[in-house]
Amino acid sequence: MRHKFNNRKLNRTSEHRSALFKNMLNSLIKYEQIFTTLPKAKELKPQIDKVITMGKKGSLSKKKDLVSQLQDKSSVKKVFEKLALRYKSRAGGYSRLIKAGFRRGDDAPMAFIELVDRDIEAKKIDIKVKSETKTEKKIETKPKIENKKSKLKK
Repeated sequence: MRHKFNNRKLNRTSEHRSALFKNMLNSLIKYEQIFTTLPKAKELKPQIDKVITMGKKGSLSKKKDLVSQLQDKSSVKKVFEKLALRYKSRAGGYSRLIKAGFRRGDDAPMAFIELVDRDIEAKKIDIKVKSETKTEKKIETKPKIENKKSKLKK
């Protein structure tokens, strides 16, 4: 029996699991919504709530703790500047799970995990906008070469 074992192992070693959740936390902070399997999302939910709570406290020691946990300064900056202000009046429950059916290949249950009151534009951060003015290709014209026959006739 698994008495007093809190976390799911997710069929990974402890180092792989901690790296997985660090990357998922960074992605969730950056995009504010990610699509993953249901067990991973259920394990991620308390972690993101703790990260936002640390951001709301706003002390230097909490910032250092987050930098060591997330290892990404831009994520820590977003937590302290944007997310902490957004959830200032909320007492908890900063994220939600939305079940999204089953994966086609292995029938694994899938889910969206997203921040409550999320910014819709955060999902489009890495999408490159195509420039409206396309660069026109310059067609170089070759100088006209007179035919040998025409030279001979002259």
